[in-house]
Amino acid sequence: MCEPDMHQNYELEISSIQNFEAVVVGAGPAGIAVVGNLIEQKKTPILWVDDEFQAGRLNKCYREVPSNTRVKLFVAFCDALSSFKEVVKKTQRPNAYTTLQELGQNDTCHIAEAADLCLMLSQGLDQALGVYKRLGTVHSASWSDSCGWNISLKPQANEMVELSKFHSKILILCTGSYPKTSPLPVFHLHDIGLDLALNPSLLSSTLPRDSKINVAVIGASHSAILVLRNFYNLASSSHPSLRIKWFTRHTLRYAEERDGWIFNDNTGLKGEVSVWAKNNLEVGALELSPVGKYLEKIDTSGKEDEEELKERLNSCTHVVQAIGFTPREIPLLERNGKRLYPNFNHDLQVFEEHGKSVPGLFGAGIAWPQRVTDPEGHVSFDVGLWKFMRSAKKAALLWHAA
Repeated sequence: MCEPDMHQNYELEISSIQNFEAVVVGAGPAGIAVVGNLIEQKKTPILWVDDEFQAGRLNKCYREVPSNTRVKLFVAFCDALSSFKEVVKKTQRPNAYTTLQELGQNDTCHIAEAADLCLMLSQGLDQALGVYKRLGTVHSASWSDSCGWNISLKPQANEMVELSKFHSKILILCTGSYPKTSPLPVFHLHDIGLDLALNPSLLSSTLPRDSKINVAVIGASHSAILVLRNFYNLASSSHPSLRIKWFTRHTLRYAEERDGWIFNDNTGLKGEVSVWAKNNLEVGALELSPVGKYLEKIDTSGKEDEEELKERLNSCTHVVQAIGFTPREIPLLERNGKRLYPNFNHDLQVFEEHGKSVPGLFGAGIAWPQRVTDPEGHVSFDVGLWKFMRSAKKAALLWHAA
């Protein structure tokens, strides 16, 4: 795995610079795409802020997850920008990019391969390209019509250190998200957490093997089906006392190739997860599959009343909610001395207040995705490396003009 040089002194990199063309908060896949596009627009120098520079939650939490994206789109992500190509050129081979090139381009791979690519790019986008990295978090940002953004940075190493101040024309938030949870009608369930449930090796070592476990899995997304498969693999091998109750409000949705586009591209099951679901979870398949020995499907589409749902959950000991993601908290924002509470316009990819764009404030990534409409009129949000790149290329014209 390609590891960033965490001994690099990010503090010294920017000691002589206080004014930047852009500040980017977050170094996950979207942050990487944004920084690359800013370089392409010659919007440098760039101050890039993150508390780790380890490719975000993609690398930290989901390396063992099978991707629902074809390998060729990860390669296309890297091929999309000249700065990325430059990083590849100066990185010793074999590297994360050449590894992806050697895989079947129409096949899927594990998130680990995409995460390694992001790690390589994160390390390679450096001062030579006009990028100045800073370990820490953006504490606050204040917009002045006369001076632009005045940004206060809190170093990660020492919470007591005085905040650093920087100025920038634009501020782009790539702050990421974390798994969403909702209140349940019972309170005794042990919350395993989606991140743990998507990590098979860690999940196996965390759950006791000699205890009776009834886990409720809530949701029908790509993540939910992966979680069901992970629990089934444990129940049928190392954890024979494990049983699964699958709570779902709707039938399974699959991505379908159409003429030049993909139906359910952002919401449907793809790849090996799609195949597993069709073979083991559909009506008629579950009853005949070995999965049915360990898994019970419970329809929560409105047919069951709350008391019955509560009774079903009461029989469980653990729970995993795979119901989406919640944006992480953003820095405290002000505009001309007044607190700013912006809303994100997913169509224009800008933040707004009272229906008007906030000057120089943009967002990208899983927390702030672009809204798209397919040829049949279905609306969804574009999430994924290639989609972040595609959205960033569209938004880059706005960044350039700001």
